[in-house]
Amino acid sequence: MRRDLAIDLGTANTLVWGRGRGIILREPTVIALNQRNGDVLAMGADAYAMIGRTPGHIIADRPLRGGAITDFETTARLIKLLLQRVGVSRFNRPRVLICVPSAITMVERRAVEEATLQAGASSAYLMEEPMAAAIGAGLPIHEPIGNMVVDVGGGTSEVAVISLGGMVTIKAVRIGGFDIDAAIQAFVRREYSVAIGERTAEELKMAIGSAYPQTEEPKAEIRGRELSSGLPKEVLVSAEEVREAIEEQIGAIVTAVLETLTECPPELTQDVLGTGMYLVGGGALLKGLDARIAQETGIKVNLIDTPLETVVKGAGVTIESFDELKHLFADR
Repeated sequence: MRRDLAIDLGTANTLVWGRGRGIILREPTVIALNQRNGDVLAMGADAYAMIGRTPGHIIADRPLRGGAITDFETTARLIKLLLQRVGVSRFNRPRVLICVPSAITMVERRAVEEATLQAGASSAYLMEEPMAAAIGAGLPIHEPIGNMVVDVGGGTSEVAVISLGGMVTIKAVRIGGFDIDAAIQAFVRREYSVAIGERTAEELKMAIGSAYPQTEEPKAEIRGRELSSGLPKEVLVSAEEVREAIEEQIGAIVTAVLETLTECPPELTQDVLGTGMYLVGGGALLKGLDARIAQETGIKVNLIDTPLETVVKGAGVTIESFDELKHLFADR
């Protein structure tokens, strides 16, 4: 059996599926570099722990932003390290399927392919994330039925209606979990005159963040740097404040869902009304996002049990049946 690989190269996290083995690697999409000599110091979880804690000559950063490659060379090195970790060498060059946002340009698609080939793949194929998510969610994508997927990732949010193996209607906005984190940072800075890092903002979002009012509305204490004095300071932030801070970003995601439904053919809309839409991606873990979308659209929202793994599972199903499903690959 060929050792083909499927990679969900996300802005926040990267997951790798090995043919016949399932998910064999999951790491944050972060790499730490020494700017003085160009050496890679760490990647994945080890590099994530360095964010906001490095001296000036060391950078721990995400080479993908908004679902697109912002630093080609660094991304190529990251993919190479990922493939090395799962056993790829010059004697073992697998076919690799990479999941990409539907919003990226043809130039960006070629950049992803080139980075994957440079990393050691014998050949590289692309699949759009909404299609992979639909397969991973177990939806009947080849039947004449409307299947609606809402994929909220770290850098992009995509909404697609799929029927007969193709995407009939799709909307993509370059807004995701990182934009929500940035909105929380801006809010704390504006309202409390305290600067916090992106990791603190993410932790606050996970602890008390929500897109819809909850039964319990807790408060959380966070620590940051007071802007006026430069000294450490603790502030108490409520769940309601966080919800108000991220309203613009949540509103943009909801608008993309509404626009997709508006442009969807009536027959497929009837299908979606009956089965509901499926919410996947790391952003699906934000409390109340499913309830908010359901309220705004009047359509049931099904939250997948393992939303972070749905895309790579779908890509994994595809490489397990490579020849039968290769028609689903994105155009290059």
